[in-house]
Amino acid sequence: MKSCENCRFRAKYDKNPRSLLGRIWKWHIGWCPGWKSYLKSLAPAEKEKMTNIYGK
Repeated sequence: MKSCENCRFRAKYDKNPRSLLGRIWKWHIGWCPGWKSYLKSLAPAEKEKMTNIYGK
């Protein structure tokens, strides 16, 4: 799932979480099956890191 790794909306969130696109991306990962698959594909330590940063 390289698309989640290099997502432009994710970069917008990282740059400014309170931006409109950043907030949309944060809402989107709550139900996105691609994001959930991406998290499952990560090593446990990396998954925990992502969960700490982005939640869910």
